[in-house]
Formats: sequence, structure tokens, C-alpha cells
Amino acid sequence: MADKTTDVLLDALRRAVAEPAEQRLFRSGKLAGLFPGRTSVNAEAAARALQEGLLEVVRSESRGKVTIDWVRPSPRGVLFLHEHESPLRALEDVRELLRTSREGVPVWLAQMRHDLQALVTKLADEAQRWTHNFSALSQRVEEALRRAEAGTLEKTNGSTATVPWAVDALTYLDRRQTGGASRQCPLPELFAALRLQHDGLSVTGFHDGLRRLYDHRALELFPFQGPANELPQPEYALLDGATVFYYAGR
Repeated sequence: MADKTTDVLLDALRRAVAEPAEQRLFRSGKLAGLFPGRTSVNAEAAARALQEGLLEVVRSESRGKVTIDWVRPSPRGVLFLHEHESPLRALEDVRELLRTSREGVPVWLAQMRHDLQALVTKLADEAQRWTHNFSALSQRVEEALRRAEAGTLEKTNGSTATVPWAVDALTYLDRRQTGGASRQCPLPELFAALRLQHDGLSVTGFHDGLRRLYDHRALELFPFQGPANELPQPEYALLDGATVFYYAGR
């Protein structure tokens, strides 16, 4: 049931990230929702999403005895989706499996020697061959992880010297877009994601870093298109002359 709950939760997060606007938590008749029903595994998955802060409630409506919650994905939800679907995470799991299997070879070999003395020479040769294969494959996985990490650093265009959270910001934007979200990430959302790893980051420091990343061409900034009085959370907007930047993207 736990695996089924996680599968249902991941499906809901994919839909949430792919649609930037708020959505119903549960489907109601012909009206779409992130979870198809309020019972069984769907209710369990929805409760987990709210308890762990993967989805955040934007507003609630009461209709008789039924409360309809409208939600949107949080930065934690974006990271949770990435951690369960990232190719890098899969490579890390393979690396751990290879390490565990390689360490278990001597125990397996000793047991086989005890039970099958007649086959000891053949088994020793076979174990050595498998150990060599495990080692070779482990090196390939390690190299793939190093290349991926190096690629992330290269994307900063040398801005890490002045913006210590540059890699984390660009990685979040990449993971968010990979999950199906819009290329333009609202600055309040990006700031909240960075505060998960840099709790001392201030809005002023955030704005200064964005300007440096923009100057290094590591990211793009996009203006708010609506009327100024409709700007949500205006304290996170970045002013540049008459332009009000409110979104960032890779």
C-alpha cells in the first residue's frame, strides 16, 4: 500500500507541477482535481502531500458539509518529484546496489565453499570475474555522476564566486522545468526553495544574487505583465528602472 500511495502521490505532483495555476485537491464529478477521489489510497496520498508540505492550500470553499481545497505545488513538492524520478537518483541507487553486492561476495563465496567443496575452484574464479565486473561498472557510474555534477557547475558561467547559492538556484530551475512546470519561475517560489538550504538568505541578498546571475547570463529575468496593483507578494519583485522583474528562468 505504501508503494501504491507513493505512485498516486507522484502522479498528482506531476499534474500539479505541469499546471502552474491552483487546482482542486480532489476531483468533483466532471470537475478535474489532482486526486480522483476522497477514499482509500487517494485520501492517504492527499493527506501525506499536505502533511509533508508537498502541496500547499491556496484557498478553501465550503459547500454544505463538503470543503473544497484549492492547492498548488510547493518547492518541497518539486524537489520530492525530482528525487523520485531523476536519472541522477537512479544512478545513485545503482551505485549503492553495486557496492552492497560487491561487499557481499566474500560471504557468499565462503558459504559456497562450505557447502560445495568440489566446486571451490570454479566458484572462486567466477566470484573474481563478477567482482571485476562490479568494480568496472561502479567506476562508470561514478564517472557519470561526476560529469553530471560538473555540467551543473558549468551552467553558472563562473558566478559561484560571488553568489554562493548559484548552483542551488539553477539546479532548482532545471528540476522544476524537467518536471513539466513553466519555464518562468515566480521569484517568491525560487526564494522559498533557496531558503530550504540557505536559511540565512535575505530578500536583499536574493536580489543582489539574481542581478549577478543575470549579468553572467546564467539565467533570464522576466517582467510582470499585469497591472502593478495585482502583483502578488511585491516584496520579492526585482526593480530595474521602470521594469518590474517577477520571474526567473534558465
